Amino acid sequence: MMEAPLETPLEDETPAGALADIERLLDQGEKLKSSDEAITFMSSIEPAELLKCVFPDSLVTLSEGGRVLGQFSVTVEFARRVQQPCMLLHAQSQGAIDDSPCGTTVTAYITTDLEVLEEDYHEYVKLKGHSLDKRCHIVQHNGRMVINKVTTVGEETAKETISYPMSVLRGLVTEGSNFLLMRLIALRKKAPEHMTFLSFDQGLHIIHTTFSELGLKQLEVGDKTMEVFGLERIVHSVEDSPTTWQCYFLADGHLASRVQVGSPITTRLQQLPSQLEKVGFEKIPLVWEEDMQMHSEFLDRKEELKADHASYLRQHPDIRALISDFLQFLLLRKPDDVFVAAREYFLPFASRRPPEPSLKVPSL
Repeated sequence: MMEAPLETPLEDETPAGALADIERLLDQGEKLKSSDEAITFMSSIEPAELLKCVFPDSLVTLSEGGRVLGQFSVTVEFARRVQQPCMLLHAQSQGAIDDSPCGTTVTAYITTDLEVLEEDYHEYVKLKGHSLDKRCHIVQHNGRMVINKVTTVGEETAKETISYPMSVLRGLVTEGSNFLLMRLIALRKKAPEHMTFLSFDQGLHIIHTTFSELGLKQLEVGDKTMEVFGLERIVHSVEDSPTTWQCYFLADGHLASRVQVGSPITTRLQQLPSQLEKVGFEKIPLVWEEDMQMHSEFLDRKEELKADHASYLRQHPDIRALISDFLQFLLLRKPDDVFVAAREYFLPFASRRPPEPSLKVPSL
């Protein structure tokens, strides 16, 4: 089980932040709501269903001509965040388009009824002489969902912070919880009609996202033809045209294919999960700096060690004097072999140490 970091101080307690909230809500006009079918689905999730969702997916990204462009993976496991049991989802896509590295990483802590506690989204494209980097962090704090977004284009960085009261976000589905939601629907092999949830678009507006069935079809996976269940997700937007995703799943919930309608790039499963378990999943390089939990634990441990070291130095001021004298000795003498000089410098200190008791070997 993993322990998530405590919430960090947020910057949305200012009058400007509150004003931005009001303006954003006014711009949206009437408040959008999730459909009754969506709310009912979320409240009907059973623990046994969540147990069936705890497994990894590993697929490859293919060009229209079938060339491998990158990898796509999703893992789901049980975890704890601030002592609260939850699901930890980590999705990662890495590859290159026209020799330009690109990728997306999503890490989310989700309750057992699909409520998002915290999520970190990172997307990047590295072009020659130009780069794009998007980061979006959302977290529940004092009854609100606080969103911090940072977009870097080249050397220019734009920051945006906004929050919404949780009361208007019932039925929220984010990039992270979307993967878990689709696994659950695929395991039930049925998507209720009129499944409309809330989500955020690129401009951080509240929008609708809908899920509907695509039915069953045959799909080649490796050397076998499998029956797969299809789901279509449409993400609406205030500023842009809707984005449509079509995903197909095996009977056990494993993702078999994923494509954005209109894109020549497809994500496909190349081997059945049972075959992958025998040979082992291909290891994906871990970029710990992009993992929200690992990066937070690294920072916590770093601060802990700094405090411990500072405390020790305060309790032993002679250390600073000793180091200062030794550095002065080196700078004055400028020896070619520092190690030999250090041995000669510290050799007299060894004579001050009390002799160690001799060890007597007992006779047989």
